[in-house]
Amino acid sequence: MGGIHPAANKLSAGSPIEKFPLPDDVVVPLSQHIGAPAVAKVAKGDKVLAGQLIAEAGGFVSANIHAPVSGTVTAVDLAVNTQGIRQPMITIKREGDEWAEGIDTSDSLVRECSLSPQEIIAKIKEAGIVGMGGATFPTHVKLSVPQGKKAEFLIINGVECEPYLTADHRVMLERGEELLVGVSILAKALNVNTAYIGIENNKPDAIAHLTALCAAYPGISVVPLKVQYPQGGEKQLIAAVTGRQVPSGGLPIDVGAVVQNVGTALAVYEAVQKNKPLVERVVTVTGKTLAKPSNLLVRVGTPVQALIDHCGGLPGDAGKVIGGGPMMGRAMSNLAAPVTKGSSGVLVMPDDESLRAEAQVCIKCAKCVDVCPMGLEPFLLNKLGSKRMFAEMEPNRVTDCIECGSCSYTCPAALPLLDNIRVGKAEVMKLIRARKA
Repeated sequence: MGGIHPAANKLSAGSPIEKFPLPDDVVVPLSQHIGAPAVAKVAKGDKVLAGQLIAEAGGFVSANIHAPVSGTVTAVDLAVNTQGIRQPMITIKREGDEWAEGIDTSDSLVRECSLSPQEIIAKIKEAGIVGMGGATFPTHVKLSVPQGKKAEFLIINGVECEPYLTADHRVMLERGEELLVGVSILAKALNVNTAYIGIENNKPDAIAHLTALCAAYPGISVVPLKVQYPQGGEKQLIAAVTGRQVPSGGLPIDVGAVVQNVGTALAVYEAVQKNKPLVERVVTVTGKTLAKPSNLLVRVGTPVQALIDHCGGLPGDAGKVIGGGPMMGRAMSNLAAPVTKGSSGVLVMPDDESLRAEAQVCIKCAKCVDVCPMGLEPFLLNKLGSKRMFAEMEPNRVTDCIECGSCSYTCPAALPLLDNIRVGKAEVMKLIRARKA
């Protein structure tokens, strides 16, 4: 139900993953995940090795943080993130690239995993792995199925339906074997025998490549999907792959599903089979007027500006730099801020495409209702949000909104639908938490 077909603009789809040069300094945020910030375990002046634990999870829904490079800690202090907000970060001056003992950084494939499900989840937790599709939910929490619930199958999200982004596409093409071992490890952690990899039909090379590799991995299969945004949303992907509908207010586990991103599955392989924590990821750096759209393997903590410079520098017509894709990403106000575990892309938008049209009066065309993948009434939620009638937004299911932006994209009146809905959703979540407390 719903959805749109924005121009794909996959400018970097043919660009192989390139290892990005190590920066002289990295700045590592203690909040790179949904949940409580990690707690720093190092102080100014400490020497650290790449892969060493530098901040410990601050609760069950939290994630460990590890040093992305070796060197000396020069600060544990507040620093400005990409949104212009000051938050706790650890700064490390790089002095080489020496890894902590026991971490295997070789390219050798390790297929067999003899660990128990509990041991696998413990290793994933130790490695600080989070959802790398953008949500950054701690992976060990997602794998810890609540009492009374049962996982029936695993779904791997290879859809990458956001325009411009190609990092997952390149991972599927270039790291297919490691990815499939990661999928089999995730399935074992969940005690399930069936795993599906959902990939949209605009990636025929990835579909063919992984389908061929799956012959050696019983229980794992590729599911080609029609091209439609936002099919990468968990609930939309579950419906597309299995036909099951997650109920309003429910979670994927309510219909027996657990969904993990392609990048997350690769990180799980490296954590479990190589003892390597999550300290680097593939980031798409792209834009219509950027000199060299690329897919870069980047250490966490690297300044965003360095990635743009590597790809030819900020074009003269740049109007906005977005973290993520154009639909769900957010404009950056500080390019000196670091890449994080959730940084899927850096998109440079030309000035003429980044300006908002002036909002007009709603013409009651109901296009926003037609395209909403959650069956909501965005025009109504927008009106309630703009009037700060937050209590009325809850019974109108604002918490079901996945913030995909389809409503704003299709609105002929150029209304800031998603902006007002986002504000209202955040306020409603506050009301719900206060009520539970």
